[in-house]
Amino acid sequence: MDEDVVKLVKEHTFGTWKVQKTWNPLNVDKAEGVYFYANGKKILDFSSQLVNVNLGYGNKEVIKSIEDQLENLQYISPAFATEVRARAAKSLLEVMPSNLTKFFFSTSGTEANEAAIKIARFYKSPSYKILSRYRSYHGSTLGSLALTGDYRRWYAEPNVAPGVVKIPEPYCYRCPFKLKYPECNLACVNYVDYVIKNEGNVAGVIVEPITGTNGVIVPPKEYLPTLRKITRENDVLLITDEVMTGWGRVGEWFAVNLWGVQPDILTTAKGASASYVPIGITAVSKEIADFFEDKMFAHGHTFEAHPVSLSAIPAVIGEYKRMDLLAHVKAMGSYLGERLKELKERHKSIGDVRGVGLFWAIEFVKDEKQTPFGTYEDKYEGRVTEVDILAKKLLDEGVYVFNGPSWLVISPPLIIKKEEINEGIEKLDEKIKYLDEKFSS
Repeated sequence: MDEDVVKLVKEHTFGTWKVQKTWNPLNVDKAEGVYFYANGKKILDFSSQLVNVNLGYGNKEVIKSIEDQLENLQYISPAFATEVRARAAKSLLEVMPSNLTKFFFSTSGTEANEAAIKIARFYKSPSYKILSRYRSYHGSTLGSLALTGDYRRWYAEPNVAPGVVKIPEPYCYRCPFKLKYPECNLACVNYVDYVIKNEGNVAGVIVEPITGTNGVIVPPKEYLPTLRKITRENDVLLITDEVMTGWGRVGEWFAVNLWGVQPDILTTAKGASASYVPIGITAVSKEIADFFEDKMFAHGHTFEAHPVSLSAIPAVIGEYKRMDLLAHVKAMGSYLGERLKELKERHKSIGDVRGVGLFWAIEFVKDEKQTPFGTYEDKYEGRVTEVDILAKKLLDEGVYVFNGPSWLVISPPLIIKKEEINEGIEKLDEKIKYLDEKFSS
């Protein structure tokens, strides 16, 4: 039956972001805790799939909340009020930055960002431009893809939505200005002020507080507060994409809390439902919410505020509190960071290790000039990089890790324990020798 499953899936469904003939998926039939099972093999999920299965697999309270909702009310138009919608909103008010008071519910991070673009443009009209960074990913629809900076945007051009202007990222390891922190005087963020003033008609700036799949780039501590100051001085909205960094991933409910910053709009998804059901959330400030009291909120779709998806949100928040999960993430994040830095000391192919909480990246280099093993051009052309091969070797050994052209994203479920971290680190330690052998002095 396993062969039939894979054959049917390959022949009649699309593997996303892949050349189809190269796609050979494993048949996954169950999952529990921090492990999933494929072809009878137990696999440690060291990336929470796409940095989204934050509560791990099989959380009984979240599952029960979904089952109860299915028994009670399976669907209703978003034009109606429901008890579950009220509970979801009330629970979000307990954990969101305090200035964010109104929510639009969708079914993915992509949709959350699409809503954010439209809301920003409605509110700031006639200004319409949105600034976003080159090393970023905000989704795959034509609006969110226009925001995206990485190679995935290239496929859709020139058909992506207009009105997006790119700015550099705070990538200290490979500074786009070839400067060094702190002597750089935060050139990357101060440049944003220049762009806003010279572009004109800028409605907002969208950033991932910590860059996600593009290498877990943690900004200098002054970066986000400075960006907040620049956007306020220029009367421009700050939109933070917390699809990956939200929901305890960095040891806070949302990453903006690390720097005491309150955005005008915050988007999130993934961990809001533990990824057991699709969800997307666009949260806005009271000022933006009040604007629409007398203006048309011209957005929506059939599955907006879907009662089954909303039922997971209060249960997820309840589980975080019951397990004191934020404190656990801080403790396990500190331990994971130490273990990853130990790997850097032992492996010459590791150029950089960076992260916060349970959100880390290992960036690999193939020589003393810090040349990456793979580039965006390689991914765009569908070429297999050495880090792709490393990820496959790890999967064969029972550890799943999401990877970019030249880095691994280490972001296990937030319930992970020390012994499970050790299991992943030991297998990383062994398999990274493959890249050390490719390293040239």
